[in-house]
Amino acid sequence: MEETMSWNHKNILKIKSDPLREVDIDAGESAESQHEEVDTGRDTLENLQKEIEPWLTALFQSEHLSLLVGTGITSAIHIMAQGIAPQGMSLMEFSVFREQIDKGTKESAEKTGRGEPNIEDQIRVANELIRGMEIYLSAHPYGVKKLTRELEKFKKELEAGLAEFTNNVLSTERNIVTSDNLESTIEYLSGFLVSFCSRTATRERLNLFTTNYDRLLEFGAELAGVRLLDRFIGTLNPVFRASRLEVDMHYNPPGIRGEPRYLEGVVHYTKLHGSLDWVSQGSGIRKFALPFGTDRDIRDYFPRTSDSGAVSQLLIYPNPSKDRETSEYPYVELFRDMAAAICRPNATLVTYGYGFGDDHINRIIRDMLTIPSTHLVIITYTDEGGRVKRFYESVGRPAQVTILAGKHFGDLKNLVDYYLPKPAIDRATSRMADILKSRGWINPTAQSGEGNA
Repeated sequence: MEETMSWNHKNILKIKSDPLREVDIDAGESAESQHEEVDTGRDTLENLQKEIEPWLTALFQSEHLSLLVGTGITSAIHIMAQGIAPQGMSLMEFSVFREQIDKGTKESAEKTGRGEPNIEDQIRVANELIRGMEIYLSAHPYGVKKLTRELEKFKKELEAGLAEFTNNVLSTERNIVTSDNLESTIEYLSGFLVSFCSRTATRERLNLFTTNYDRLLEFGAELAGVRLLDRFIGTLNPVFRASRLEVDMHYNPPGIRGEPRYLEGVVHYTKLHGSLDWVSQGSGIRKFALPFGTDRDIRDYFPRTSDSGAVSQLLIYPNPSKDRETSEYPYVELFRDMAAAICRPNATLVTYGYGFGDDHINRIIRDMLTIPSTHLVIITYTDEGGRVKRFYESVGRPAQVTILAGKHFGDLKNLVDYYLPKPAIDRATSRMADILKSRGWINPTAQSGEGNA
C-alpha cells in the first residue's frame, strides 16, 4: 500500500509499496506525474546508499550536530528484540470526574494535531483539574465535603494510573534486556548512537535529545562506551544542577601546544520529558537507583514511609506536582537547552522516531529553520496523522529540510547497515559482547548463530 504523504521537493524521498522504490519529487510537479519518469537504475539499494550516505556524512560533521529521538527508537529496538511492537500506553480509567477528563483530553489532543488522545494528554488535564479544584476548595473550606472526598479519590486513582504507566515502560525495558536476540539488538542500537558520536576532535559535542521516559538510550550508550553528560552531578545520589550545562571532558595531546581536544565518545544528553528514575525530593531533583528492566513494581523503590502520592513525585512530563513552579522545573531548563543547542548558524538537527506531536519542540525547530545555514533531517517510519507533512509545509523552507520517509528508511537495521556514516570510534563491536557477558545478560555460549545480524 502506498504511503499517503505527498511531497514536493527533491530533498524528500518517498517510499512506495516496494521498499527500494524511491521517488524524487521535484518542486512544482506532482508525485503522480513524476512516478513514470523515475530512473529505475536509481532505485537500487547500492545507488541509494551512494547518494544518501555521503550526504548524511557531510551533515553529521556540521559545526553543531543534534539528534532528537522519539518513541520510534524504542519501538524499533523492541521489534528487533521480541519481533513485536511494545505494549501501548492505554488511557487511565477514572470513577470520578470522568466526563471532564474525557472532554479535556480530547481537546488537548486536537490542539496538538494528534487526533487520538494519549496518556500524556490525560495526565496534563488531570493535573489542571486537581489544581483548579484545590484553588476552589481553599476558598470554600466548609460545605463541600463530598467534593473534597471525590478529589481525594481522584488523586488516588491518578496515582495508581501513573504506577501502571511507569510499570508498562519498565516492562518494555525488561522485554529488551531478556531477549534471546539481545546481542544483535544492542549492536544496532550502539551502532546507531556511535554513528552520531563520531565527531572530529575539533567539532562540538553531539547534543542528544529524547522525549522518552525509558532508559534505552542510556543502556545503549553504556554498552557502546559513550559517556552521557546530563546535568546530574554525583555518584551515589546524583542531583540535577542547572549550572552544569557546559561541563565537558577534554584532553591535551602529548607534545602539542594550544587548545585541548574533545575526548572521544562524550555526548550532551537531555531528556526533555523527564525519566523513570528522576524524582522530586524537597527543593531538588535527584536520580534514584532503578535497575534497567526491573521486574518489580515502581512503588517498591520508594521508602515505605512515603505517602500514597509517592509516584506522583516522579519527574515525567507533565508531572502531577501541585506546585506549578515545580512542574515547570526542570522542563523549562531542558527545553532551553535544546533551543540553545540547535538555534545557531551551521547547525544540523536529525530526528528519528519523533512524530512532531509536541508543540514546544516544534516551535524550537521552526525557530532554528529561520537561520539560513541550518538543516533538518527527518527520518520517519510512518506519518500517522500527517503531522510530519503539516510541519514540513508550515515551515516553508524546503531547501533546509531532508526527509527520509517510509518503512525502508525508518527501519533501524537499514539505517545502520546502509545509510548512516560508519563510525570512526566504534568501540561497540569490540567491547559489547564482553560487557554483556560480564553482566550476565547473555550466555557465553550464545555467541554465534541466529543472534548475529
